[in-house]
Order: sequence, then structure tokens, then C-alpha cells
Amino acid sequence: MGLIKAAAGAIGGTLHDQWKEYIRCDDLGQDILMRRVSTPNGIISKDSAIQVAPGQIAVVFQNGQILDATAEEGIFTFDQSTSPSFFAGQFGDVFKEMWGRFTYNGGTFKEQAVFYINAKEIMDNKFGTPAPIPYQDWSHPIPNQMTGTMSPLRVEVKCFGKYTFKISDPAVFMSRIAGTAEEYRKDELCEQMRSEVIGAFQNVLNELGTSEHKVPVLELPSSTDEIKKVMDEKVFDQPIRDRGLSILGFVVESVTLDDESNEKIDNYELSSNQFMQQGTLTGAYANAVQDAANNEAGAMNGFVGVGMMNMASGGMIGGAANTAMNGQGTVAAQAYDPYANQAAQQLNQAQTVAQAQPVTPVQAAPQAQTGATGSFCPNCGQPTNGANFCSNCGTKLK
Repeated sequence: MGLIKAAAGAIGGTLHDQWKEYIRCDDLGQDILMRRVSTPNGIISKDSAIQVAPGQIAVVFQNGQILDATAEEGIFTFDQSTSPSFFAGQFGDVFKEMWGRFTYNGGTFKEQAVFYINAKEIMDNKFGTPAPIPYQDWSHPIPNQMTGTMSPLRVEVKCFGKYTFKISDPAVFMSRIAGTAEEYRKDELCEQMRSEVIGAFQNVLNELGTSEHKVPVLELPSSTDEIKKVMDEKVFDQPIRDRGLSILGFVVESVTLDDESNEKIDNYELSSNQFMQQGTLTGAYANAVQDAANNEAGAMNGFVGVGMMNMASGGMIGGAANTAMNGQGTVAAQAYDPYANQAAQQLNQAQTVAQAQPVTPVQAAPQAQTGATGSFCPNCGQPTNGANFCSNCGTKLK
């Protein structure tokens, strides 16, 4: 018993008069996944015509067993004397397997019928996370001062979007989901499927938040291709595939953070801006200390300029430097300051150089004198030999 493809134009020719019944199914749309169609007496006579429209799969059953099936559009003649033809295209192997073993677990179906299965991509299926789910956001890294490593900021997100799916294995779909119902609609499946889609998506989020992918939390809506790729590679949608279905498209339309996560990011940005400014000033302060230590006129003279710079800044530079060197910063600084380590290293290097550099004492400026007594010049210390002027520095002695 099988289906024979009718010749082109047969619907309007003489063969049309030879068909005893003409079986067809209206378009299944986006809501009907399977529909059963038969004749008034439940018997499909030899030489009956079976029409398969675009986007449909036709499966012919008798007494609970498959007789033939096709996913090729066109008009077919049903001939009980032939073997199954399986005009199937992409479903050829599936149909052959169905024909060999499909028995509805011993159940019987006492009539012949054609089950039309929707082969189109089923669109506009909404999903949303009912509660915030955790995400590791690498776009706001937190430095660990003890280990020198970076960790992601943990946030809680709600995601909303849409997905599309199609029936990829008609045999599994019928045996596990639709059975031999007169009609099976998407509404009967979508609630369970939505829960499984959310579960698969949460696994994808866990993967995208790893150090391998590092997808920023606010860029998830534009990461559609990566989300689908990860889902396929890790087979996070296995429960859905086990029902003969497959997810084709997956779009995240919006991502919202809970209040606590928004506050975390706001604090992060505020702290980063503050410490960016402090980091710049602290770097300049460290450079000044380094220059002071190398000052040929003497380290003490150089450090006088550093002190004046700190005074001019109201002590902010020195305070930032001390915070960096002493490691006594606030919790915000420890959590969010990307410059503290660098500033501390610069200051420590400057301090080391300053300590190693010998300090040249600054001699007091000589007092102006109009004359001098004694055997030595009061300005340079050279012997006077009784002269009126110092022969070394020219100071008036008498």
C-alpha cells in the first residue's frame, strides 16, 4: 500500500474522474500542529487522491500502523497493491523507520486516515523569565587585591523574547505528543515548552557569563546568533528535541536588571569615575616623587615642590597616594578601583628611589656683611691674609 505521485495537470484531466475520494487538508496555519482527515466511512479506497499542500506532511495510517508518508507537496494516488513509496525528501529515513515499527504501543486504530502534520516554522512564541536569574557580567570586572585576578560582577536579570520551532521528527511527535487525536493544537504544548525554553535559556546564560564568552549583560539582545550557537552545541534544548521538535530561532527582545543590580552598576560607574580621577592625580604625584628623588639640586628641594602640589590639591593627591600605598581604601575602592594597584606600584618605586638617594643638606644662605675680622672669609671660609676683599669670592672684608 503506497502513494503514487499523480502526473502534472491530472487534477484537471481525465484521471480526476477516476479518483473515488479526494482527501485534502486546509492550511494548518500557526496554531494547528496536526489534524486527522478521512473519508465518511473511514476507508481510503484504492485510487483515491490525497493532496499534500506546501508546509504539510501526510502520514497514512491503518489500524494503528503507518502505510506511507510524504512531505512532498502535490497530489498522490493511493494504491493498496504497491509498496510504500515514501516521497519524503528530508524525512525519508524517518518515514521508513515509522513504517517498520510504528504501532502506538500495541494500540489499534480501526479506520484508515491521513494525519496531516504542520511542517512550517511556528512563529511568535513568547517567553519570559518569571523571576530574576543570576548572570556573571564581565563588562564590570572587580579586581581581587589579594590574588591580582579579576572577577565578574554578579547581577540579576529578567529577559523577555520570542522563539520559533518546527516539527523535526513526525514519528516521535506523533508517538509522544499528538497520538491519533482528531486535532492537536499548539496551545496544548506551548506552556510546557515555554518552561523548557526558559530552562534551556538559563543554561545558555550561565555559559555566556563564563570567562570564555564574557558577553556583557546589556548586549544580550544583540547576541542572538551566539545564544543559538551555544544552545545547539551544548544541546540545552534536549527535552524539546526528545518530543520530535527543534528550536529554529531565538531572540531576546529586552533585558532588565533588578533594583539591587542597577544599584551595583551605578556604584561601580561612580566609583570608577572617582578613582579614574584619583588614579590620574596619584600617578602624577608618584611621578613628582620620582623626579624629586632624582633632583640634582637635592632631594629635599624636590620634595618641597611635591608638598606644594599636594597642598594646592587640598591634600587629595597625598590622600589618594596614602590610600593606594597603605591599602586602607574604602570598600568601594577595594571593589571597583582599577587604578589603585598601578598607583601603589608607582609610589612604591618612587619611595624606594627616594630612600636610596642620598640627601644633600641645603646650606644656609650667607648673611650680607659690610666687613669682617679674623683670618678667614665669613662667606667662603678662605684665608683673608689681611686683604680688604676675599680673593676667592670677592666678599668685602673691611
